[in-house]
Amino acid sequence: MTSRSRAAAAAPLLVLLGLACQEVGASIAVLLFPRVGPVGMVALRLFFSAAVLLAIAARALRDVELRHWRIMLGYGLSLGVMNVLFYLALERIPLGIAVTIEVLGPLTLSVVESRTMRGVLWAGMAAVGVVLLGGTAHGLDLVGVAFAAGAGALWAAYILMARSAGAALPGLTGIAIATSLGAVLTVPLAFATVGTVLLSPGVLALGFAVAVLSSAIPYAIELAALRRLRAETFAVLMALAPAVAALTGLVVLGQALTWTVALGIVLVTLAGVGAVRTAPVHRDAGPEGEVAMPPSPS
Repeated sequence: MTSRSRAAAAAPLLVLLGLACQEVGASIAVLLFPRVGPVGMVALRLFFSAAVLLAIAARALRDVELRHWRIMLGYGLSLGVMNVLFYLALERIPLGIAVTIEVLGPLTLSVVESRTMRGVLWAGMAAVGVVLLGGTAHGLDLVGVAFAAGAGALWAAYILMARSAGAALPGLTGIAIATSLGAVLTVPLAFATVGTVLLSPGVLALGFAVAVLSSAIPYAIELAALRRLRAETFAVLMALAPAVAALTGLVVLGQALTWTVALGIVLVTLAGVGAVRTAPVHRDAGPEGEVAMPPSPS
C-alpha cells in the first residue's frame, strides 16, 4: 500500500477524530458554565479561534474587498448568535440531544435542496426521531430545545453564507473573518454578564483548549480530509455528529440517555446520512461550502 493510499484509508478515521475533538471541546465548555456562563464561553472560544484562524489566513486577508463585507457581516452574525444559542442549549439539555436537534437545520436544508421523494423519506425518518426525543419521560427543558432549534436554523443560514464566502474568498479567509466578527459581537456581552472572571488564567487556558478542540483541530482535519475524500463521503461522516455527541456526553459528562431517546438520535443520524448522500453538491463553493453537512461551527 502506497503512502497516498494509506492516507486515503486513514481519512475517515481523521474525520471521526475531528468530530470527537469537537464534542470533547463542547463538554469542557459545559464544565466551564458555572464560572463564565454560556455567553462567556462562546466569547472565549471565538476570540481564541479568531486569533488562530487570522494568523493562518493573514496573507489572504489582503484580497478582501469592500463588496465582500456584506456577506461577511451576515456570516459573522449568524456564527456568533448560533454559538450563543447552542451553548445556552447545552446549559439546559444533554449534549447528544442538543446536537441532534441542531443537526435538523442543515438536514432540512439538504432535504429541501434535494427536491426528491427520497428527501421526503429522510425528513419523515428525522421527524420520527424527533418525536422519540421529545415524546418520552426524559424531562427535556423546552427552553433548551428552543435554543438548540434556533442554533439549527442559524446553522442552515450559516451554510448558505459559507457557500457565498467560499466562492468569493480563498481557503480559511471567510471563516477567519466571520469568527473575528463573532468575537467582536460576543466579547463585550461576556464582560457585561460575567466581568473580569474571563481574564482568570485558568479560565483563559480552558477557553483556549475549547477553541483548539472545537474549532482549530476540526477545521484542519476538514481541509486535510477533503483532499483525500469525496465531498459526499465527508458529508456522510459529518452526519454522524449526533451519535458522537451522545457518546461523548455519556463518557465525559455522565449524561446517560433512555433507550427511546437513543433510538431517536439514531434515526436522526440515519436520516442525515441518507440526506447528504442524495443532496446536490455545490461545485462553485470553496472548502467551506462543498459538503451538504459541514462540521458544526457550534
